[in-house]
Amino acid sequence: AIRWLREAYNLDVIALTIDVGNERDFSAIEQKALKVGAVKALVKDAKELFVNYFVFPALQADAIYEGQYPLATALSRPLMAKLLVDTAREEAASAVAHGCTGKGNDQVRFEVSINALSPGLKIIAPAREWGMTREETINYAQRYGIPVPVTASSPYSIDENLWGKSIECGVLEDPWVEPPEEVFTWTRSPDKAPDGPGYIEIGFDHGIPITIDGQELDGVSLIQRLNRLAGMHGVGRIDHLENRLVGIKSREIYEAPAAAVLLQA
Repeated sequence: AIRWLREAYNLDVIALTIDVGNERDFSAIEQKALKVGAVKALVKDAKELFVNYFVFPALQADAIYEGQYPLATALSRPLMAKLLVDTAREEAASAVAHGCTGKGNDQVRFEVSINALSPGLKIIAPAREWGMTREETINYAQRYGIPVPVTASSPYSIDENLWGKSIECGVLEDPWVEPPEEVFTWTRSPDKAPDGPGYIEIGFDHGIPITIDGQELDGVSLIQRLNRLAGMHGVGRIDHLENRLVGIKSREIYEAPAAAVLLQA
């Protein structure tokens, strides 16, 4: 969308990437943003804020949507909107943009949060405005040499943070189709998981997990370790047909090993 924003609005674009446990190589992301036309590329580490002020309060509240989804993506959006508004003020920006389509809940999460924090700030939603299908968007990226992690043969829409990963689109839109194994990257298939059980002991303080097997860990490290341990045993796979705020149903695949374990514990 960086190139499109420059073409459609004649704007200088500052790219903001917020780390809520979703990426590992942020230098590559910064370079990609600059290469496709951003005048500046910023990265903010928000993992600790995300865990302490969003994930753990949700865990204390036993927050699960429609009995299955631990709200991983949903929990990150208000924090991302807050940091987006803060950055817009610091950079004296006249507008902010997000990448949400017109079909999902994210557009509402971002725009309600942005409007609450900065009512006069203009919001641009390229994916709602440009009128391209997913295939046309892929072709646009290929035409201008913009690397994107989707192809016509693997068109999945993926969102990740510490609390979970969501996967949609492609063959997953047909609820009769079993999710192909390629969509799962956090959890092992049950037929490849260890034959025997794994045992861990989790210590809590007022509903907040603080130890694994007696070792005290900060929140980010504790969740990362549980994602690895539980994912190795195939724990945390969710196949969910959910209701969206905009009035449609959506089939979503989630991986949330740490969330599954901590919510049960």
